[in-house]
Amino acid sequence: MSNTQKITRNDYIKMVGLIVAVILIVAGFFVGLGFVLNIDVPVRVVESGSMCVPYNDLCDGGSHVFEHTLHVGDIIIIQGVDPKDINANYPNSDIIVYQNPINPSDTPIVHRVVTSYEENGILYFQTKGDGNPTVKWPNPITEQDYDSNILWHNGGQGVPEDQVIGRVVMRIPWFGHITLFLRYNPWGLPLIIALILAVMVLEFLPIRKKKTKEIEIRAEPVNNFDI
Repeated sequence: MSNTQKITRNDYIKMVGLIVAVILIVAGFFVGLGFVLNIDVPVRVVESGSMCVPYNDLCDGGSHVFEHTLHVGDIIIIQGVDPKDINANYPNSDIIVYQNPINPSDTPIVHRVVTSYEENGILYFQTKGDGNPTVKWPNPITEQDYDSNILWHNGGQGVPEDQVIGRVVMRIPWFGHITLFLRYNPWGLPLIIALILAVMVLEFLPIRKKKTKEIEIRAEPVNNFDI
């Protein structure tokens, strides 16, 4: 094996090692974050505009970056919490993530707690999307505005404590759109893979050309001069 082939192979090994290291670091970060926050899945992406104020087709967080609510494409950090510690003092109440009481296998819902009550030893939470009709957060609301009456049709029972996944402790605007792009576009993931491969090719082509040129220069015969 020539020196050029050895150098090229080593470069590829280093690149693969770097990619693996990055993957392990990211995975370790999420595992560690989940451990610290006491939750299996500490990071999620907001997919719907039910929490956006005002609620409209332009709900992307671009014009409401510092609002205390959520927008499509936000990355949210979730903390596992004892249901008894959830703040139900609307409008300054907690935003929680929970399973749909009617169909727990559906994508988890993220809404704001508007009130809570206990019945037969079970704690229930009434919730509402900040942007859901007809009253927007932080305006006062009535029982008719609760999501349990509008969306679930479960007699106004609310979210039982065992369906609560956690509460939102941080939002990161915009970056979740990358995840949504990959999830809802069948060509999204192949495009990302193609870009990574293109970067790798562009990275190594100059190296190979440079190494080959250097070897060619060394191999040139030395001119003899008469003295």
